[in-house]
Amino acid sequence: MKRIFFYIHLLLLTTLCLLLPISAASAADEAFSERISGMAEITGIRDSFNGDKTRIVIDATKPVKYKKMVLSGPDRVVVDIENAWLSPKVDKHIHIDNRFVGGVKIAQFDPKTVRVVVETKVGKNNYNVFALSSGKTPGRIVMDFGNLTDSDDAQIDMSKTGSHPSQPKTEPVKPSTPPEPAEKQEPAGGEDMDGELAGITGLKGRIIVIDPGHGGSDSGAIGPTGVMEKSVTLRVSNEVKRLLVKEGATVYMTRNADIEVSKKRAKATDIEELQARCDVANAKKADIFVSIHMDSFTNNAAKGTTGYYYSLGDKRSRKLADKIRAGIVDQLGTQSRGTQSSNFYVVKHTDMPATLVEVAFISNESEEKMLDSEEGIRKAAQGIADGIADYFG
Repeated sequence: MKRIFFYIHLLLLTTLCLLLPISAASAADEAFSERISGMAEITGIRDSFNGDKTRIVIDATKPVKYKKMVLSGPDRVVVDIENAWLSPKVDKHIHIDNRFVGGVKIAQFDPKTVRVVVETKVGKNNYNVFALSSGKTPGRIVMDFGNLTDSDDAQIDMSKTGSHPSQPKTEPVKPSTPPEPAEKQEPAGGEDMDGELAGITGLKGRIIVIDPGHGGSDSGAIGPTGVMEKSVTLRVSNEVKRLLVKEGATVYMTRNADIEVSKKRAKATDIEELQARCDVANAKKADIFVSIHMDSFTNNAAKGTTGYYYSLGDKRSRKLADKIRAGIVDQLGTQSRGTQSSNFYVVKHTDMPATLVEVAFISNESEEKMLDSEEGIRKAAQGIADGIADYFG
């Protein structure tokens, strides 16, 4: 009788051990299904070549929205597909290497973003990105590269690229419902991110110090309706930090609230306050220092974006200032006032490439209104982040 009970007990234990993994897998499947509920699945990426143009098509199970940015050194077009997840059946690397496109990489950038990076050999006016939501595939993003027209409506001369067309090829990927893709944890910001794609954008592991201008007892300039410079610079800086951390950078802020940076607070002299901001960047051994400001002038018609650097400082500072200014102008549509040399304390007393950017004129009523809106803050921050990404290439 004891032997019978022993075998029954052994059978129950064996059955339990077999059921536990099934139960765990079922729970994981349920968690995955819940996480992707409402998101678009990226089911395929394919390319074709007709001699004059390379077309890359990304297929999705529903219409999608995307954001685009351009990087240089080497030239790349980056497309972030929002609210989407990548099927692991999709080939993450496509080698094209014709006279227009070098290659394509795609990966799950964060839990809700799929990133596509295209190494391109054409100028900025000779590619096009657009979305389609008609046809048999519910959602598509189309990227064309090649003999489009330049800004003068003339065809580009691709003979200078020194490469030859490859044979046409199409690699359709059928839709599938796979298990949850593996996600890599990054220390910066705790975001899920594909390390290789982070490396492509050049921000992974970079140490960046963002300096929101003014703060505490120093309001900075005040706009026609009372908007304070110190408030705008902090809001923009917080969004810049979020964007850069998402890209894998380590970001420090000279201030995270409406306070002075110096330990003496309001009792600090102007020099002590400015030096305290430089000390943050120098102590952290930052790769770059970016001080964010709003411009002001007695004539409220003055407008636009200006980048400043110290000409006797790090030789890379001008490039940094130029890239960030261009990024802001591209996002906000402000007038470019150029990149200029200056003696501003914070760009003169930092040990790394440094810039002070005047995003727009708070004394101009329309630019004050723009930078007091959520959209204006978001676009200004995106422009600064794009410029930094372009600087690191």
